[in-house]
Amino acid sequence: MEQQPASGPTVSDEKGTSTGAILGGAVYEMSSGKIAHARAFVREFLLELRSRHGMNVSPRAVDTAQLIVSELATNVAKYAPGPCQVDLEASGGLLRISVWDSGPLLPAPEQADPSRVGRHGLEIVLLACQSFSVHREPVGKRVRVEIPLHDSPGRTPA
Repeated sequence: MEQQPASGPTVSDEKGTSTGAILGGAVYEMSSGKIAHARAFVREFLLELRSRHGMNVSPRAVDTAQLIVSELATNVAKYAPGPCQVDLEASGGLLRISVWDSGPLLPAPEQADPSRVGRHGLEIVLLACQSFSVHREPVGKRVRVEIPLHDSPGRTPA
């Protein structure tokens, strides 16, 4: 299954009132070869927010969102190969990233170990995002993170 666009660019709440959110989504049959496709989808979504919707999206947000999706997609490819859905929602200066996969195991960070080689993806995601949650779904799980779309005034990039 290749990338498939989600529904339109805005969403309404149950009462039909526009929430002002801009949405994007893609579905992949996840394998290591598709991780770059997921990263590219995120980059294109954020660049379109900037160019087409006039939203303030910092280069740091573009890089951070791609890193987060890359790490989450890598975990899907390693531990829950199969379908993977990446949903993006931009509103109120935040980007919400949601990654669903069919795997039943919930991710958990490992104990700090400077001698460990690899398996640092979740640690990277936790450091890079503003909020993080994992929810069981009827099938699989959904990981949700939030990052700011722009840098705070006076904040110096690391």
